[in-house]
Amino acid sequence: MQIPLFNTVLSWILKKRKYQIDMFINYPIETQKEVLFNILNSARHTELGIKYGFDTIDNYKVFSERLPILQYEEFEPLIERSRRGESNIFWPTKIDWFAKSSGTTNAKSKFIPVSDEALEDCHLKGGKDMLCLYINNNEDTEIFKGKGLRLGGSSAVYEDNDTNFGDLSAIIIENLPFWADIGSAPSQKTALMGEWESKMEAIIQETIHEDITSLVGVPSWMLVLLHRVLEITGKNNILEVWPNLEVFFHGGVNFNPYREQYKKLIPIENFKYFETYNASEGFFAIQDRNNSNELLLMLDYGIFYEFIPMRNFDDENRKAIPLQNVKLNQNYAIVISTNAGLWRYMIGDTVKFTSLNPYRIKITGRTKHFINAFGEELIIENAEEGLKKACLDTNSELTDYTVAPIFMNGNKSGSHEWMIEFKTSPKSLNEFTTILDETLKSLNSDYEAKRYKDMTLSIPKIHQAENGLFYKWLKQNQKLGGQHKVPRMSNGRIFMEELLELSMTSVD
Repeated sequence: MQIPLFNTVLSWILKKRKYQIDMFINYPIETQKEVLFNILNSARHTELGIKYGFDTIDNYKVFSERLPILQYEEFEPLIERSRRGESNIFWPTKIDWFAKSSGTTNAKSKFIPVSDEALEDCHLKGGKDMLCLYINNNEDTEIFKGKGLRLGGSSAVYEDNDTNFGDLSAIIIENLPFWADIGSAPSQKTALMGEWESKMEAIIQETIHEDITSLVGVPSWMLVLLHRVLEITGKNNILEVWPNLEVFFHGGVNFNPYREQYKKLIPIENFKYFETYNASEGFFAIQDRNNSNELLLMLDYGIFYEFIPMRNFDDENRKAIPLQNVKLNQNYAIVISTNAGLWRYMIGDTVKFTSLNPYRIKITGRTKHFINAFGEELIIENAEEGLKKACLDTNSELTDYTVAPIFMNGNKSGSHEWMIEFKTSPKSLNEFTTILDETLKSLNSDYEAKRYKDMTLSIPKIHQAENGLFYKWLKQNQKLGGQHKVPRMSNGRIFMEELLELSMTSVD
């Protein structure tokens, strides 16, 4: 098939999907009800299906009362049995793939089941819908005239007990349809290289002479690659290397801390940024409008959604609510039941709804990824907004950060300790600290109350990390690669102490 004809056909196929997306936008509750009973029916003869009587569940109330809400640690024994080759435990078809995820709050590896149904009807479908929504918003797009540069995780796919595991990105690359592989760079062999630094160099050598029209990856790691591209080519900006580049599809971490750096690397006003929300457990949401910071919740991927109000998250008898009961601008923990056999499973993320017609969300943080050492309940959304304001007012840019508590000692109040690596440092770190502190007070009344007269919390303590400190920490902990992230917030000091020690070693 000739490439121009192939691109025309592909664009036509992707645009057709928009009709189905409009259907679940117009009938969201009906769509979710259908998803729930489809997956219950599919799994009714599994071990869990028999235990909980899936075949007699005829409404949401019965479903929510009969099945407990679980975290990974509680589901892990079933997953391990499946990894050892047992079938029909929580999903009827054999699970051949497991997405390995180290997470951000636990060094222990997680193995998330990825059934054939989840791979095809969720993960791969999400990638196609990302393109569908983009081209429907941009009728004059020319992304299919070139290639998309994909930057996935660092791990190859491994086999164990007749099952396969690896980074989700590696699993997806292994299973890409032919048309997606044709339009992607680098080659599959390079994309699946296990050693991150060698892989980065190989990707650059393969792509600097290609016509790259789109980028796909995690902002922090893509930034590393793009800076290296400029080093190797000697160019001033990325458009001098890839003049037809028009969009960056990103996800995995908050984009706001990196936005200004990307504007300098790709200096055109009409460059597009499209965010996705995908994880090992599923592909959940996609930006469906140009220049938006809201994500459309995708309701027909074989995932049934429930939400736990964060104000009740620590209650002994916390309860989840279905989609039709959510309210605007409240923090919720996400609970999912999926076509990979995860049942009422908490993924650990928190979101808030910015629209109920259609259902659009913003990611606000993690259920375990916040600081509440003193009752301040500081979430990532607060931290990101505070840093954004401080950077803007001091003409600075940051690369990475983490924050941990300094616990009270005798009569001495506690505090928050920040390690921040700047790309462009503020002229005054004291000014930066004051702006951050004042912004956090304005955003979070609990934090403001604890900061009152320094009685519980004193002003934050900020360390300016030397260049490359977080990269060294990730490398030391064997976490280099697209899906690994710096832990942003913690209620303990493990990460902070490791970084402080590494910083001291670097100085020595």
